[in-house]
Amino acid sequence: MTLFQKYEERAQTELLDEVNFAKELGLYPYFMELCSEQGPIVKFGDREAIMFGSNNYLSMTTNPKVKEAACQAIEEYGTGSTGSRLLNGTMDLHTELENRLAKFIGTESAVIFSTGMQANLGTLSCLLGKDDWVVSDEQNHASIIDGIRLSKVDKKNKLIYKHNDMDSLEKSLKKIPKGEYGLIVTDGIFSMEGDIAKLDEITELAETYGAGVYVDDAHAIGVLGPYGRGTAAHFKAEKKVDITMGTFSKSFASIGGYIAGSETTCQWVKHRARSMIFSASSPPSAVATVLAVLDIIEKDDSHRQKLWANAKRLKKGYLEAGFDIGHSASPIIPLIIGEDIKTFTFFKELLAQTPRSVYTNPVRTPATAVGNELLRTSCQSSFDFETIDEAVEIITRIGKKLEVI
Repeated sequence: MTLFQKYEERAQTELLDEVNFAKELGLYPYFMELCSEQGPIVKFGDREAIMFGSNNYLSMTTNPKVKEAACQAIEEYGTGSTGSRLLNGTMDLHTELENRLAKFIGTESAVIFSTGMQANLGTLSCLLGKDDWVVSDEQNHASIIDGIRLSKVDKKNKLIYKHNDMDSLEKSLKKIPKGEYGLIVTDGIFSMEGDIAKLDEITELAETYGAGVYVDDAHAIGVLGPYGRGTAAHFKAEKKVDITMGTFSKSFASIGGYIAGSETTCQWVKHRARSMIFSASSPPSAVATVLAVLDIIEKDDSHRQKLWANAKRLKKGYLEAGFDIGHSASPIIPLIIGEDIKTFTFFKELLAQTPRSVYTNPVRTPATAVGNELLRTSCQSSFDFETIDEAVEIITRIGKKLEVI
């Protein structure tokens, strides 16, 4: 038996049987093909759906000024960078964006990556040494988990604390011997359930025990804090966070990632993060898109305010209908179902409605714990209340049909 024969046999038992089973039941919910912009209403095939499954929080993917900036960048710089940042892939746009991000977030410097995944993989793996300690929330994003795995930190020095549980975090910090260095890593807004890290308490504990703080603001940048400056700004804790990481694929309507921190830290990451050194840099159109979004949100907070008004409306509708939305405190609002098949069935039923359906994200392990399967829904600033109410009515009707409520 060859390696690939062994792999195919394993894949058949561990994955394909499960996938094919869902497909045979007509419940397979992934890799849906959309054929329109990621606006409040999307098209898949000849159908229309209210898009409750997008991270386009500020609705910037369809903003005319943003689209124009991307097109202009292609005209001026071409379609790609054709090289890594270290060699030929740094353009003046990349440097401008790093300077603008640092100013926006309130740090000395910033480094941009081609994806958010690469930002966490590269930064955590090159910052953490063998004798360091890392303390990570149990619900942190997969890119954080993998970044820690790639680091040189000894296995015994990798500690996991219960989700947003400050007593559990403190117990973990107490395990770090005096004179050794620890780093607390947390999401700002947790991507599946929409709750917010208790960063005010986290930073207090970090000061008490001499630990650093690393915040993944992928879902918080553009959403939390004045003008969307993120979780640290939301808690007025900018000076207490050592590294803020974020992405451009959500509020910034593009693709890419960044870290922001001290000049020394950013220089280290620029010259040590393998996921940046050995990857082609972000294409000019992607970078220009982010710069255009920054131009808008630095001066105009109305998009963020409308997003929160919509989230409040949506949450109110869910609670009045009787749904369990967990501890959501953001525009990410889950409908907790607690069972795989019922979650997939709910998703399919919503997508089958006419004349307009509702597009959501069915989430199961490993993205959430077993028994906590959910439909992840999220708001955009460009929704009007009528569309939100229409979607809630459809979701409520199917929720009653499936006895979720």
